[in-house]
Amino acid sequence: MTERASQRNPWLVLACFLGVVAVVAVVGALAATSSKEIYARLELPPWAPPASLFGPVWTVLYVLIALSGWLYWRTDGETRGFAVYGIGLLANLLWTPLFFEGGAAKAALVDIIVLDVVVIVTIVLFTRRSKLAALLLVPYLAWILYATALNTAIIAYN
Repeated sequence: MTERASQRNPWLVLACFLGVVAVVAVVGALAATSSKEIYARLELPPWAPPASLFGPVWTVLYVLIALSGWLYWRTDGETRGFAVYGIGLLANLLWTPLFFEGGAAKAALVDIIVLDVVVIVTIVLFTRRSKLAALLLVPYLAWILYATALNTAIIAYN
């Protein structure tokens, strides 16, 4: 652990990371109050997951995202890495309101493509300090790439 990281209680910092990521999750959940009904009305590709899968998957992913940020912090991570990580959280936060409440599937697609790129950059930056922090973001990247394909298919089908 580095000097900066050792000056703070690591468990308190972990709680902060979990808290920040939880805010993103809660805002998304609040913006998605009618998402199950909207999702059910959409023409979906045959490989679309059931609506019931999203909650459990995102719960695991949000925990991994928070742990990844915390592990990067414990290495005295660079400001640039944290900035990109924060931009990713913001892009993540915007997708659900755009897609479900805004009815703006095309704008949501632009947002999730930005998120894809930002998560890739975050993984590259985190790898320099903590391979584990970067590795924890790989399931997240896989899911959002799948979600990007799904978003694209929904636009095409509808």
